[in-house]
Amino acid sequence: MKRKLDYKKIINSIKEFLINNRLFLIFIFMCLLIGFLLRYKTIGSPIYIRGSLSDFLVVLLIGCFSFLLKRESRYMYYFIWITFFSVLAIGNTVYYEFYQSFLSINLLGTASMVGQVNDSLWAKIHLHQFIYFLFPIAYVFIHKSFNKRKIIDGVENGKKSFFYLLGVFVILLVIMISTVTSTDKSRFVKLWNREYVVQKYGLYVYTINDLVQSIRPTFSMAFGYDEAAYRFRNYYACRFEEKKEKNKYTNIFKGKNVLFIHAESIQNFLIDLKINGKEVTPNLNKIAKKGIYFSKFYPQISVGTSSDTEFTLNTGLMPSSSGTVAVNYFDRQYYGLPNYFKELGYYTFSAHANNAEYWNRKAMHKNLGYMDFYAKDKFEIPVSVDDPEYIGLGLSDKSFFKQFTPILSEIESNKQPFFGTIITLSNHSPFADVEKYGEFDVTMHYTYKDDNNKKVEASAEYLEGTTMGNYIKSAHYADEALGEFLNSLEKDGLLKNTIVIIYGDHEARLPKKDFNILYNYIPEENTTIDPEDEDYYNVYGYNYDLLKNTPLIIYNPSQKYNREITKVMGMYDVLPTVANMFGINEKYALGHDIFSKHEGMVVFPNGNVLTNKVYYSDLNDEYITFTDKPIEMDYINELKKNADDILEVSNGIVVHDLIKKESNKIGVCEHE
Repeated sequence: MKRKLDYKKIINSIKEFLINNRLFLIFIFMCLLIGFLLRYKTIGSPIYIRGSLSDFLVVLLIGCFSFLLKRESRYMYYFIWITFFSVLAIGNTVYYEFYQSFLSINLLGTASMVGQVNDSLWAKIHLHQFIYFLFPIAYVFIHKSFNKRKIIDGVENGKKSFFYLLGVFVILLVIMISTVTSTDKSRFVKLWNREYVVQKYGLYVYTINDLVQSIRPTFSMAFGYDEAAYRFRNYYACRFEEKKEKNKYTNIFKGKNVLFIHAESIQNFLIDLKINGKEVTPNLNKIAKKGIYFSKFYPQISVGTSSDTEFTLNTGLMPSSSGTVAVNYFDRQYYGLPNYFKELGYYTFSAHANNAEYWNRKAMHKNLGYMDFYAKDKFEIPVSVDDPEYIGLGLSDKSFFKQFTPILSEIESNKQPFFGTIITLSNHSPFADVEKYGEFDVTMHYTYKDDNNKKVEASAEYLEGTTMGNYIKSAHYADEALGEFLNSLEKDGLLKNTIVIIYGDHEARLPKKDFNILYNYIPEENTTIDPEDEDYYNVYGYNYDLLKNTPLIIYNPSQKYNREITKVMGMYDVLPTVANMFGINEKYALGHDIFSKHEGMVVFPNGNVLTNKVYYSDLNDEYITFTDKPIEMDYINELKKNADDILEVSNGIVVHDLIKKESNKIGVCEHE
């Protein structure tokens, strides 16, 4: 005879457990609230059932082990975990302000660089980010209140509770796993889009997953090797089948010198921007009009910022999915622009007035093919930060350019032809040295008619003192330094046989509210344009992502191209585009020559994709269109597949050193 379940007894047991284990329940509630608040303050998506359930499962598993401890030890156990989760949330919240991503164990290798950008760090730290510390403080007060009221909390022998809670954990875990789609599993393992993983699986599961993914290659470099190698061979079998058709730019610069100028944090919205009728970047504007100007050029950076730009631009590959290539994977074999030009007999060099070890440039640049690196020790750096020639992180751009000009003159005289990259420094966040940037007025001057219909001159300081206002002043200084440098080179005849390629390395991470003020402020009314107004410029949502493009300009003072390219272009397209212009047969770039018939497509490290037709968001699995023509789902699915292929192939090259190990093996192009 089957015994019936006594539901009343079960319910009473649950009630008794809840009443007698209030500290445990408070622990669960606080940890869930920490995860909830973290999602709200970062990706703005706190209410997500699977994310909350994942947080609950981790906290439940941790909490159930407390019942194996003595009752008096459980309070400290809970307190330690609440404090740990609070610190974890603070670190991720601050980090998200910088990178729109979440912390990774692989970033420990870059921790030594924080001291060199501490001004930028402090600029991103705000009091509200430390709200999580209220949780352990509140927990202490609750415990003291229990003691004061002589409330005995927690069962004495908790082994039965431990097994019951462990059983609940297993049941809920099975339910959650059974509802996970194959797409979710793939994104969880690959960790390309960390926002997506935190949204779907919560902060705590993400942290555990990141730890596993980070240490796995350390214990077994062969893990996933066969699959990565197979994908690599077949992908490039298809790429090598593609016919590289000639176009009007094929070989046009063959034999000429090349000078890349890495313009720190210069964004494209600055081009032709005027404040009070005065151009913010007059030199870039002039060069853009005279040269070949790519107005929809997008960096493809991850947490490595400038180092990711240097890697992707030179190799045509993507940043790594964890850590940074420059620090964690610098010793792999890559085909970079400096290597290609060195094979052509060029002298290759890079120059930057910062420490050679910053972003591990000394080792990374050598591996990319730079023969010499003119770093901080080659320049006279002011000792005092109060010196007018010390701006931001170090030597001012004007002084850097002046000191480097004779070096470049010697290179031009003795080591032609040359390929060089010059990395600027002054226009680095937090853009705080406003008194050293020179005079550029961001106060808006305007006229209006008063009640008597008389014109009245007025001014509004709505940009003054803001991050945007300071950035504009900093960018104007950087542009002025660039103009002086190019004019000096032209005067000395150093540009006669040299192609200059200027690119913004990445966005400046300016606040959305500052963009809103820049574009929508009405000084006469001391307010912003109503979002419903037809003149309103929406800087939020996906439009904010689209504002992150930077200028790319190919320029020579003796030639006028007067051409603007509006085809979308990524950093990984630079190598194949330059290779076509200089007669180089490049091999492993994942981008394409921008002048080829291939559709422009920018794949971002988080899985988002941009074309001239759509912008697809991997986080929300949705897209916006830029055309009146209907977009077929087959087109979106093809973009997603291409993005997955590019990210996977690139990561395989970086992690498993596949160019070195697999380049001599022939794959099969598997056309669908």
